[in-house]
Amino acid sequence: MQGRLFTLFEGTGLAVPVPSYFLLLVAGFIFATALGALWAKRIGQDPDVIINLGLAMLLAGVAGGRLLHVIADGYFWDYVHLCTDPSKVAWRITQTECGGLEASAWDAAAGVCRPTKSNCWAWAEFYRGGLTYYGGFLGAALVARWLLKSDRFKFWRAADMAGLVVPVGLTFGRLGCLLAGCCFGVQTSGPLGLVFPSHSPASEQQWKAGLLESPFAPSLAVHPTQIYESVGSLILAAVLLLWLHGRKRYDGQVFLGFVAGYAVLRFLLEFMRDDDRGGLLGLSTSQLIGVVLVGAAVWAHRARVARLASTGAAS
Repeated sequence: MQGRLFTLFEGTGLAVPVPSYFLLLVAGFIFATALGALWAKRIGQDPDVIINLGLAMLLAGVAGGRLLHVIADGYFWDYVHLCTDPSKVAWRITQTECGGLEASAWDAAAGVCRPTKSNCWAWAEFYRGGLTYYGGFLGAALVARWLLKSDRFKFWRAADMAGLVVPVGLTFGRLGCLLAGCCFGVQTSGPLGLVFPSHSPASEQQWKAGLLESPFAPSLAVHPTQIYESVGSLILAAVLLLWLHGRKRYDGQVFLGFVAGYAVLRFLLEFMRDDDRGGLLGLSTSQLIGVVLVGAAVWAHRARVARLASTGAAS
């Protein structure tokens, strides 16, 4: 695990840490955008439209991913109290760790660490971690819809391109999760079990659950769900490219296949994850969103097929 790959301007007052997750997320976006630009050029469209689209989707994706994390991952009131009343915030870390944090104090009576200063912008500090895929997906999709309409680029044709390249980008992103230690799985004694180092998100979670004596101990072996999803996304991309793309009946079918395929993959993998990510009715936030998206994909598929039958041509 390597949450921080390197630091820019190290040794100066402007030192900027570069998280491994965010770097690989950006790498995935760049790679996906490059593939999209090559696709646009191949079909006689302006590749600059796709490059501009990729940049806009990256910004909108980070914003959407952060907002859904703040709202749905179980930390909403922490962000509210950090702004209004820091004394109501309880960080369940060790006293030693608390002493190493700025603007924090150990509450011996409660056995927790509390911030001593308000921070009304903590919810926006995405570089400290806390992004959700589906929030990013929805934010990027809304911006893409608006930009493609402005550029008079056929939305469903561009959506098919996204359906091919987004799972490739996800392959990079989940490897970033592996390096950061987030999105880890439940305990396992199987041969694929992965032990994260001391003070990793997995060891902290297991310490809170009473499974470890200290968060500074290495975690118990867990399922490497980050690798599972990375491999699954790559397989999904291959199926969409090598099988569905050549058989599609209408523009948009590849994209709808991606939406439904990833939702099913993510729904199943969520049962194997053990990190905090919010939920309702026994399902995680991502599972609930996935159910809605599968329903939306089926509805859109039927509508596109019906339109194809009525017009006799793809659109």
